[in-house]
Amino acid sequence: MYTPKIYKDEDPESIRTFLKENSFGILINQTHGKLCATHIPIELEVNADGKEILQGHLSKLNPQAEGFAENDHVLAVFTGPHSYISSSWYDHENVPTWNYIAVHVYGRIKIVDETTTIEQLKKLVDKYEAGSVNPVRVEDLSTKTMREARGIFGFEIEIDEIQATKKLSQNRDDHNYKNIISELEKTENPQAIAVAKEMSKCRK
Repeated sequence: MYTPKIYKDEDPESIRTFLKENSFGILINQTHGKLCATHIPIELEVNADGKEILQGHLSKLNPQAEGFAENDHVLAVFTGPHSYISSSWYDHENVPTWNYIAVHVYGRIKIVDETTTIEQLKKLVDKYEAGSVNPVRVEDLSTKTMREARGIFGFEIEIDEIQATKKLSQNRDDHNYKNIISELEKTENPQAIAVAKEMSKCRK
């Protein structure tokens, strides 16, 4: 991912937090000479060796998986808030642009066994059911319902490289920077407001 130095996020804790909060990603690989992509939750976890990995699952019917054996290198793309930035918000003439946060994770994928897949499902469901009034637990599902889990397989991605971009108008002076935040907040667009919030964190 091309990222000018000014927009690079090289803070491991910042990247870790982003991945945990924006875990619905795009898994990309090459299968039979063709690029394939699937939109799925891909969670940042720590393995038994204390190393950070990504994990998730795919349907066994998904042809993308055919490429895991012949080409185990994959790319997982995660995106956060983004918004159009009008140059009319500057105190000088310039071109419009787009602000956004994104992380690309490159690594090597491996399929895990059924027991590990079920453990991954338990963690995933527990995470997203935490705020439910009547949370669902994988442990409580019937044998009949759990038969559906036979149609998926879990995977782990050993991380080789992480590229993180946080393009939030860092190249603007304080006056224009604050004005961009103000204009984003006026839009009442959730994405724009989220970008304004991230910008406020970066420069007080």
